[in-house]
Amino acid sequence: MLQPLSLMSRSMSVALSFAGALFASAPATADESATVHPDQWPKGHSPLPADPALEARVHALLARMSVEDKVGQMIQADIKYVTPDDVRQYRLGSVLAGGNSKPPGQPFPVASQWQALSDAFYRASMDTSNGRLAIPVLFGIDAVHGHNNLVGSTLFPQNVGLGATRDPQLLHDIGEVTAQELRASGISWTFAPTLTVPQDVRWGRSYEGYSQNPELVAQYAAAVIGGLEGKPGTPTFLDAGHVIATAKHFLGDGGTQGGKDQGDARISEAVLRDIHGAGYPPAIKAGVQVVMVSFSSWNGVKMAGNQGLITGVLKERMGFDGIVLGDWNAHGQVPGCTNESCAAAYNAGLDMLEAPDSWKGLYKNTLAQVKAGVIPMSRIDDAVTRILRVKLRLGMFEAGLPSANALAARSAEVVGNPAHRAVARRAVRESLVLLKNQGVLPIDPRKRVLVAGDGADNISKQNGGWTLTWQGTGLTNENFPGATSIWGGLKAQVEAAGGSAELSVDGDYKQKPDFAIVVFGEDPYAEFQGDLPNLAYRPGNDRDLDLLRKLRGQGVPVVAVFLTGRPLWMNREINAADAFVVAWLPGSEGEGIADVLLRTREGHVAHDFRGKLAYAWPRNALQIPGAIAKGDHPQFPYGFGLTYADRRATAALPEDPGLVLSSAQAGVYFTRGKPAQDFALRMTAANGASTNATATPVATADGSLKIGALDYKAQEDARSLTWSGNGVANVALVAPAPLDVDRETNGDVLLVTTLKIDAVSADDTSVITMGCGPGCAGSVPVGHQLAALPHGQWVRVGIPLKCFREAGATMSRIDQPFAWSSRSAGQVAITDVSLGTVADRTLTCTPHGDKP
Repeated sequence: MLQPLSLMSRSMSVALSFAGALFASAPATADESATVHPDQWPKGHSPLPADPALEARVHALLARMSVEDKVGQMIQADIKYVTPDDVRQYRLGSVLAGGNSKPPGQPFPVASQWQALSDAFYRASMDTSNGRLAIPVLFGIDAVHGHNNLVGSTLFPQNVGLGATRDPQLLHDIGEVTAQELRASGISWTFAPTLTVPQDVRWGRSYEGYSQNPELVAQYAAAVIGGLEGKPGTPTFLDAGHVIATAKHFLGDGGTQGGKDQGDARISEAVLRDIHGAGYPPAIKAGVQVVMVSFSSWNGVKMAGNQGLITGVLKERMGFDGIVLGDWNAHGQVPGCTNESCAAAYNAGLDMLEAPDSWKGLYKNTLAQVKAGVIPMSRIDDAVTRILRVKLRLGMFEAGLPSANALAARSAEVVGNPAHRAVARRAVRESLVLLKNQGVLPIDPRKRVLVAGDGADNISKQNGGWTLTWQGTGLTNENFPGATSIWGGLKAQVEAAGGSAELSVDGDYKQKPDFAIVVFGEDPYAEFQGDLPNLAYRPGNDRDLDLLRKLRGQGVPVVAVFLTGRPLWMNREINAADAFVVAWLPGSEGEGIADVLLRTREGHVAHDFRGKLAYAWPRNALQIPGAIAKGDHPQFPYGFGLTYADRRATAALPEDPGLVLSSAQAGVYFTRGKPAQDFALRMTAANGASTNATATPVATADGSLKIGALDYKAQEDARSLTWSGNGVANVALVAPAPLDVDRETNGDVLLVTTLKIDAVSADDTSVITMGCGPGCAGSVPVGHQLAALPHGQWVRVGIPLKCFREAGATMSRIDQPFAWSSRSAGQVAITDVSLGTVADRTLTCTPHGDKP
């Protein structure tokens, strides 16, 4: 095992000053340009020895390819929107499975189902009928903490937890296991590792970053890529037991203003290079074959169109000779581009554009741009050369069907096998960080142990986002065969030692316990769905704090186990517990937590705490760990982490959050029957008169619309809407300021409403709209679809945001995120309206462009 970073051997005061000096870099001034100076960046080259025979094969293939063949190779489509027949016809070079994309009809696929789909695409790409060239198709997937789209797979702690382990050899082992389970499912390319260096953990992707420290990220880059791909220059490199790795997201995604996903990093070139670019030279040296370019911008320039960084720095200065890939429709955000047309991205140096649902239009337009000379043929040939080079390095032309791989042939023995799960369980143990211990840990397992909290027996929650679904939501423990919840691991070890264990989510117990372990934390999220305005934990909701205080107030020693994708302001919860353990998002092997919290039945410590903070922990809800000024102090500095040898008492922490806590949540517009904070509920009568509905019951003066209160899960937590049918009447949620939901629209997010249909006319006179100011709106007729739903039953109904965009809404300035109008008589009830990714019924897009 490699030794921890030398940084960790320094005193805590040195670690603190390191964090303050390195991560509090001043942002670029407003007039600082995005001019790139490649000669100031690290110089590098491919670690692979020259292979004239391979390059000759590339050039021979290139010479036989038509322009149509070449353009097809440069486009990647999502399996939800492309078929094997499409690959056969358009000669697409690659397909991907996005976070919510699965084999047809298989929401929770096993290895054989992935193999069958992969085989079908492979066969289509190798079809030589009608004079076609046989060029095997690449199949990529986001295997970011294990093969997280495969039922029964080994799931590792998310990267934020792995950063706390300070164990590069562990990262290498995780890469190897992930590669084997990918190959077992017939897939040979992962969109990992993420080499971001998050400086503002309000960012919803922070848990994908190993650390705020670029040294640690750089060290991990080589380790995990070596595990995924094998060692360059040896027979293991990209052999049948390894896969293509992807370094992402180039560049600066962890440095955006306000921690906004897909935002703008307004920083100097030196900071971009030294902090955010730190992982790329070691990744290239380790042989990474793909680099994915970020959605984000640097000083106002979208990365997908930044030729200076993509071509000048990455390809020419750093010597990267593999595939440069765009992110999910990110090219559409480049000025002058759309999802279906972006010569600028190709000309900037992108070799392959990820066009999940826009691939057909992109193919047509790119082909026209090549023929017109807008994209030079030299750029096309460079891109296709790189794509073919990677396919040949992977041995795809000789490998045959994906299901013929030796690991695929025995997938039942490979996926989730005990040796793989042992690696994951070790990762859980090493990632735990102990912030407080007033003598309660380690726990004697021969005693009575209460396990409480909504995270105790919740495998979905302990995994977080990017787990079987994009957001990691809508799952039960039954979706994780072979996995162990935290409760399951504690129960097994306590009972094996002769003690007793009781599970109670709300903390009520049959017999007073000797100890209570309370497991709680963030609910799963991914990408921008996890962006926060500040670092307060569940503002306005003290459920978990109340549970800790209740048990401690009853004289029960309390151990808090916190599930989270980032450091959050937790001073009140830390004060309310006798011990506080940060478990991050530990993955499928929950028993790793019991390994550390419990003594053996003989009273020994089997596993001590080893984890050290890879991010500073905030002192209040406004303090950003990556931007702590020199002389300021976090609550717990970078590198902090107690062991059982530490006997220090933790003084009471200050409980001032630094701001007024509110219950406002991003993406929530109507909750428990009421408008979200600062939103208004406006009624517009058939005669055009408008009024805000501030109390119920209420009706328009002409009686065309009535709103009443009713009970759903609690008293008056829903609203009934009744239309008389005497003209068009409307009810709308009005935002306090225009909302920018462009990125959510691009990410296939839904407008989700929990509703009950009592009576709806089965025509198109009932319409749901998103408004964007005078003369701007997008409307979707819903009557005929809602009328088909079971009446009198509550159901979560979703409408894709892109439906409203296609109907004419400008998604960057939505002032009415939800409006419902009807000309016909009807009655419905609603209890909440929000953005989401999970619905019981998703409506289809049949929009029209009504203007208010």
